[in-house]
Amino acid sequence: MQSTAINIWSSPRNISTAFMYAWAQREDCTVVDEPLYAHYLRVTDADHPGKKEIMESQSQFAERVISNVILKDYETPLVLHKQMTHHLVDLDWSFLLKTKNIILIRNPREIIASYAKVISKPNMRDIGIRKQMELYNYLSRHNNLAAVVDTNELLKNPKKVMEELCVSLDVPFDEKMLCWEAGARAEDGIWAKYWYGNVHKSTGFKKYIPKETILNEQLEILASECQTYYERLFNICIKA
Repeated sequence: MQSTAINIWSSPRNISTAFMYAWAQREDCTVVDEPLYAHYLRVTDADHPGKKEIMESQSQFAERVISNVILKDYETPLVLHKQMTHHLVDLDWSFLLKTKNIILIRNPREIIASYAKVISKPNMRDIGIRKQMELYNYLSRHNNLAAVVDTNELLKNPKKVMEELCVSLDVPFDEKMLCWEAGARAEDGIWAKYWYGNVHKSTGFKKYIPKETILNEQLEILASECQTYYERLFNICIKA
């Protein structure tokens, strides 16, 4: 039986890794961590921590990744590919129509504040929210968007949001998705040491706690540019 491929298209500095860990708890699901990362680094000028190591760890060519990883048949009925939306560059998007797709958004102010701790001067491409809007438009035209999920809404009520998401995907909800053991997973990309410190300490979705986000002038401008895209997507996301 052909595995059903599910893509979670996330912005960076989101809870996409925790989301991947949640799906990894299902016995009927395999998870794959950012299969298009090396492709993205090859075709852009992005300078990320561990760039050389990442590019050596997986195929750098999108066509091969799509056929040999994303659309591959797995031993489990489901396979969840954790994806970064900004990795969708210089490739044919038509493969998306053979998969189920979720867009995972987060308040851009929170993304920018977190991202700037690792890469000091993020830009619109880094944040990925405009690309998420492009992806939303593409998937909507082809009637192939399962759902939009907002990080804060998910953290407010993980069970409700996950249950509704599973309905949208036409898969049964599994209570095991709400918790996991602390520590790294075998599926983690080689870049985990740069980005996954907090999620490795987690055992489930952390309770949502509103907090003030302070940005410098340059980052405030970027946040303002991102806000319109975010609000449009938030309006249609699954609510807590």
